[in-house]
Amino acid sequence: MLKYVIKRLVYAFATLLLLITVTFALMHMLPGDPFTGDKKIDPYILKQMKIKYGLDKPIYIQYSNYIGNLIKLDLGVSLKYKNRTVNNIIRESFLYSFDLGLRALIFAVIAGIFLGVVASVNRGKKLDSLAIFIAVIGVSVPSFILGSLIQYFVGYKFSEFLMFKFHLGYRFFPVSGWDTSWHKILPPFALGLGALASVSRLMRSSMLDVLNQDYIKTAKAKGLSEFKIIIRHTIRNAIIPVITYLGPLSAILLTGTFVIEVIFNIPGLGSDFVESVSNNDYTLLSGLTIFYGTFLILSSVVVDILYGIVDPRISLEGGER
Repeated sequence: MLKYVIKRLVYAFATLLLLITVTFALMHMLPGDPFTGDKKIDPYILKQMKIKYGLDKPIYIQYSNYIGNLIKLDLGVSLKYKNRTVNNIIRESFLYSFDLGLRALIFAVIAGIFLGVVASVNRGKKLDSLAIFIAVIGVSVPSFILGSLIQYFVGYKFSEFLMFKFHLGYRFFPVSGWDTSWHKILPPFALGLGALASVSRLMRSSMLDVLNQDYIKTAKAKGLSEFKIIIRHTIRNAIIPVITYLGPLSAILLTGTFVIEVIFNIPGLGSDFVESVSNNDYTLLSGLTIFYGTFLILSSVVVDILYGIVDPRISLEGGER
């Protein structure tokens, strides 16, 4: 297992280096610069600003300096926000994005697996149709529309009904901010519904495939109850595609989703990323991209290792036992 982990880490490092190189090249191809914006600036001042941040040097020197700083885990200083390092920006914003993403991930995985199992066991029945309907809604409705609808009908209309019905002086479901526990209900639901739909579809499809396997038929012939068959045999084998999906899903949810963060006014990584693009903030843009890429790569490594834990038939050396 150690040999496999080292091999995967080497591949991960090579992928990360390629990501750094491509990101560095692309961000220098963006039109404009981070200093002028919509206003004109004195050419001398612009030259001094470029000298200060090392943008006057040849690209290969900038690249080598950047790699050297990355080795020291220094992502540089933001070119747009004065006296703020990229490390500090990520450290501050990631706490909000991680909290939001973790809640959405837990909700999506637990509810999605449960919905997929219920749908597969009740194939062709009303519960199956309900699960498919929820999955279609989650996949087809864009997050900005879904978030706005949840804000209006749950955060506004339903909260007003509760306030009137029970004579409350506060709203159960605030639609802006990330301060109290009540603020942390609607955003994870809006963010996690799309992921829930994908998880439930994967789980349903995988469950239906496993339920038709010979060993399941043998277990039924031996007299095992349907509940024991599902818990002991079916779910463990059917959940493997879901685990595969959890790698990129975790990276996406835990590193921030711009739409939901903007709609619910949450100061996470998503807004920082978009602002770094519009501001041509090279260091912040590359820092966020590298942080996101690292998160995604490590998630993939963890998923690969989990394969061998969930299903002993899968060998960590790349084959089957």
